[in-house]
Amino acid sequence: MLLENKQIAIIGGGPGGLTLARLLQLQNVNVKVYERDLNKNARVQGSPLDLHDESGLAAIRKANLFEEFKSNYMPGADKTLILNECAEIFFNEHDRNREENFGDEYFRPEIDRGTLRKILLESLQPETIVWDSHFISMDAQNDGWLIHFKNGLSAYADIVIGSDGANSKIRPYITNIKPLYSGITMLEGNVYESKIATPTIHSLLKGGKIMAFGNTQNLLMGQKGGGALGFYASFKADENWATTNGLDYTNNKQMLEWFKKTYTEWSTNWQELFENATVPFIPRPIYYMPLNQTWESLPNLTIIGDAAHVMPPFAGEGANMAMLDALELSEFLTSEKFKTVQEAIAFYENNMLERASKATLESIENGEKMHSKESLKTMLEFFNH
Repeated sequence: MLLENKQIAIIGGGPGGLTLARLLQLQNVNVKVYERDLNKNARVQGSPLDLHDESGLAAIRKANLFEEFKSNYMPGADKTLILNECAEIFFNEHDRNREENFGDEYFRPEIDRGTLRKILLESLQPETIVWDSHFISMDAQNDGWLIHFKNGLSAYADIVIGSDGANSKIRPYITNIKPLYSGITMLEGNVYESKIATPTIHSLLKGGKIMAFGNTQNLLMGQKGGGALGFYASFKADENWATTNGLDYTNNKQMLEWFKKTYTEWSTNWQELFENATVPFIPRPIYYMPLNQTWESLPNLTIIGDAAHVMPPFAGEGANMAMLDALELSEFLTSEKFKTVQEAIAFYENNMLERASKATLESIENGEKMHSKESLKTMLEFFNH
């Protein structure tokens, strides 16, 4: 076995990293996950994940966690409403009464990120996660790596796998290819206890998702776990908009004024989101990796998820690709098919880069459609097909 007597270090405990740790432990591999969060109670940011049958759910099944997933997903959270800027409803999946279930082609069950993290964490052996491990740098040592953390501690691993997100510090050890700006920036807000804080939107949402399109701008939102609501204003902007607009992201009043001034044709119904969001708002310029990226595979280092192929969120593929990366990499590293670890890594990376390139292209194209003058018409055609 390629990984016999080898110590594996996964840097980053997001969905991809934790899935990979679980899959490797099922094959009796020695693995540690180094996560910069202080402990397991750190609040998990981001909207719920809709897992796709051929990727995210395939990894969950292989990890023997399908029953836990079924007990914890959010029924109805995938049901979508499409509105225009005046908050008029043009499409309503809640009215369709389509019985959907696991295995159905279009069923994309949603799960809260924090819940998914909890399921994955509880599936790992005790002491697998080394909390408060903020990666600083690493040095080649023997055939592996000596990894250094912000807290002053170091650790050795024979193989390092970077699962440390879009701003990966592991990636530069593999390639200097940088991401490209998509032309779109998203402004994230969160409302806790949305039923009380944003009653108008909460009653529209019905525990699902809203996509609103108007004047090349979007408002995208969805129910999160624990009665919270996450929303994004999504719009075309200069790459450095987030740092040059003079906005105070901790000031609701200022952010509301920005919304009124920027989303000029939008209904006052949307304003309660900006009035009642828990600050700070988080600006997120949207990047993607070049579609033709490639590099020379190494014998003791690789990357998965956003570290390998950050892409826009407009096809719902980010976390699904990360979990599929984990599934494939774990299979190749524990396969009898390859003579060396480097061969297994090269096979994984070739597959992954080709697959991610297609998903990235789809995400870019969807982003363009969603931010075009015809966005409402285009998205209605897509949902009604």
